Amino acid sequence: MPERHPGRKSGICVCLQEFFVSQNVYEGLFIFDSNKYAKDPAASAAALTQAVEALGGEMLASRLWEERRLAYPIDGQRKGTYWLSYFKLDAKQLGALNRQYRLDEGIMRFLLLKVDPRIVETLVSHALTGGSVVIERPSAAPVEEIVT
Repeated sequence: MPERHPGRKSGICVCLQEFFVSQNVYEGLFIFDSNKYAKDPAASAAALTQAVEALGGEMLASRLWEERRLAYPIDGQRKGTYWLSYFKLDAKQLGALNRQYRLDEGIMRFLLLKVDPRIVETLVSHALTGGSVVIERPSAAPVEEIVT
């Protein structure tokens, strides 16, 4: 059976598909210059959130991971402050966000990864709780005491 309108998809399906496909959750790992971070930690963290929100995204979780010695010097620095974040952003805006982070002098390196939608909730809750995951287990059946 031939199509009624060849090459044209249903308008509603395309709009919904673009909405759900384009809104992705990303994980960002950033290495800040420890000296610049130590001077104003709040400003370094706020810069990440502002960049995402300026492009129409939403920061889901953002926290300090750790400060550690680097495996090799980056820009003459031997220590770096690692920052972990999860955010939702339109896929078309990812290039602009990359550019903003490359221009930020406080960020020495960064990596952005698209998160599988099936594990978003787990990763974000883990980041918000700082690693302590609460798992509810079914209550165990009462144990009978053995009297001898």
